[in-house]
Amino acid sequence: MTLLFAAALGLFLVVLYRLFLGPRQAEAWVAEHFVATDYGLPPREVLDARRAGPPPPPHRGEECQAVADAAWAGDWQRAARHVRAAGEDWDERWSRIELLQHIAGEDDSWLDAWRTAEPGDCDAATLQASLMVHRAWAIRGGGYAHEVMSSDMDRFRAMLPAAIEEARKAALLDPANPGPWVVMVTAARGAQYDRARFRPLWDGLVARAPHHYEGHWQALQYWCAKWFGSDRLMLRFARGAVRKAPPGSPLAGIYLHALGEIAERSGSGSVPSTPLAQRLLKQVAASFEHVAPDDERLPALRHLLAHSMLRARLYGPALEQFRLIGPWCGAQPWRKDGNAVVAFETARGTAARLSRTRPAPAARTHGIGH
Repeated sequence: MTLLFAAALGLFLVVLYRLFLGPRQAEAWVAEHFVATDYGLPPREVLDARRAGPPPPPHRGEECQAVADAAWAGDWQRAARHVRAAGEDWDERWSRIELLQHIAGEDDSWLDAWRTAEPGDCDAATLQASLMVHRAWAIRGGGYAHEVMSSDMDRFRAMLPAAIEEARKAALLDPANPGPWVVMVTAARGAQYDRARFRPLWDGLVARAPHHYEGHWQALQYWCAKWFGSDRLMLRFARGAVRKAPPGSPLAGIYLHALGEIAERSGSGSVPSTPLAQRLLKQVAASFEHVAPDDERLPALRHLLAHSMLRARLYGPALEQFRLIGPWCGAQPWRKDGNAVVAFETARGTAARLSRTRPAPAARTHGIGH
């Protein structure tokens, strides 16, 4: 009995060490002894806090600038062709709508010309509705409701019904296009839609694009505790996204946003470390293995994954994510505390220390990838 008690006590002390003392001592070890290259990581002197990942190929930026310049010069046809070229890749098509929304935010006279010339074009109507929602949110701002001036909140809520109606009209122009439904799902929480009114909008979206990333992100916001859901409902929704994420889609990353929402609202920065939570994080990592390395959403998601894994005590898997991330550290988990380089270096060093990985100096190529 004494031996059994001693064994149980020893196990308890080990767990206690890993839970409370390990991370603190690891941080001190990082500051004094951590050599990143010994763990297959780029050295601290090459860390780059300007970006979350490598810059996109020059031709992408050039193409976007060309579309913007043409639009501001009155050539709406180029903008229309740019969106239509995405075909039925609905995530890409939405990304291009967002680009046009940014362009129209500077000057929307070309959009007016497009609407006049092609009143039956779903993309133009969707863009108009999305721009209306964007302008309403710009008035409201990103704060909690009690932080927003009542006059701004009144203007915000008055603008959203018109935006939703514009999106409904757009949906009639191309019944297969999920874009208008993304707009409606986005506007629903600000328009104070209860669950009975929200669900048909969500059903309409997933009937057309069941794995739409932005649509899922907007729905996650609806289901979070600060709007019309709860932590339980939000996590259930996010777990569903992990389960149904198809190969090549970053949809499983929605779960990471849910964890971030809970950590931010609680103020503790903690992440669930239950076996279920750990298993889900490993599933997210496995899903990312099939996402194209040049997907521009992937770098920021890998940072969120590494951050969540570290706090869920998945030190070995977190270290592997840091290897895939490479030298880029300009992502939100590290920027929020001020010095992104220091926060990133501490995090990856902690992962290396607590994973009990043996140092193995070797030359490696680093960067976001599989």
